[in-house]
Amino acid sequence: MSRYRILLADDDQELAQLLRDFLTRDGFDVVLAHDADTAIAAARNETFDALVLDVMMPGRSGLDVLRELRREAATPVLMLTALGEDIDRILGLELGADDYIPKPCNPRELAARLRAVLRRARGEGGEALTDLRNGPIWLRASSRSVTVDEKPVALTATEFDLLALLLREAGRVVSKERISQSVLGRPLGPFDRSIDVHVSNLRRKLGNTSDGTSPITTIHRSGYLFRQLGEPA
Repeated sequence: MSRYRILLADDDQELAQLLRDFLTRDGFDVVLAHDADTAIAAARNETFDALVLDVMMPGRSGLDVLRELRREAATPVLMLTALGEDIDRILGLELGADDYIPKPCNPRELAARLRAVLRRARGEGGEALTDLRNGPIWLRASSRSVTVDEKPVALTATEFDLLALLLREAGRVVSKERISQSVLGRPLGPFDRSIDVHVSNLRRKLGNTSDGTSPITTIHRSGYLFRQLGEPA
């Protein structure tokens, strides 16, 4: 089995070493960076399967790293956030992070979250995926690509799987609980806004339909519904 290559950026050197030791034993190859500039340089000069970025680093933050790298690549990203810092979590997701894990984190949970996001990036697990089309939106399974009006739309692995689920269930309400389990691979927490932010990102990237509204409708206290858009003109 090939080993996943991970970039872990955290200025807490003792914690970073502890996490690297655990992840190495668990089948990952881990490169450490202790500041934003080193992390950006490593991500640009080397190939990684996923990035783990601590939000709070001296100078430029992990959010700065994410903001810069998301302009260039869709490599899966997990953010390490301080316990209770909801604003950092939301901002990280808005900038394109796939998921977050609060600090102090359990190394075993970090490994599990990494494997989940890597499975999503490779289209492994979950429901079998086929090409899906709804109006001008076309999702191609084999290339894991999406076009709207035949123009490519860049999605993260999480956004792609979210869109696939909503398209499969077009015309039916999909609960946030199901989305969290199916797309993020974890139960929905009582105050978890991850799904809302991923849906918001997806709406922005897909744009509005000809009637000026989003194809994704919020169903209050129930979940989300992807409207049947009919055949493209």
